[in-house]
Amino acid sequence: MGISEKIAYLKGLMEGMKIDEQSNEGKLFAAIVDVLDEVALEVEDLTDEVMELGDGLDVVSDDLSDVEDLVYDDEDDDEDEDDEDVEEMCYATTCPECEEKIYFDETYLEDGCLKCPNCGAKLEFDLSDLEEKEEDEEDDTDFSQH
Repeated sequence: MGISEKIAYLKGLMEGMKIDEQSNEGKLFAAIVDVLDEVALEVEDLTDEVMELGDGLDVVSDDLSDVEDLVYDDEDDDEDEDDEDVEEMCYATTCPECEEKIYFDETYLEDGCLKCPNCGAKLEFDLSDLEEKEEDEEDDTDFSQH
């Protein structure tokens, strides 16, 4: 039983009890039932508006889902293509000036230097030792094949 039905029931009880609406108690009961009737109408209107807002929200949510599919599916495709091409190596070092850890990629190794983003100190890389080590490993690999 909804609010409107309950208020209609109270009105029926008042009529069935033959409460004199001219007496003080009768006036009070009639005024309370009238206020409850208005509250019930307001609640019904609010319920209808909430239902309409819910329906509108569902439409917006569906539209947003479509947009997300378009946007994120494209990004997923781009990431897959990037992964297939080449996985880029990431390196780390510690700045001798500020002792913060710095992460960088191969382009900085090729340049031979890097500027610390924290303190601005210039770090230089000597790759000759690394190149000699790689050549030694390649030579070892060649011998093991024979």
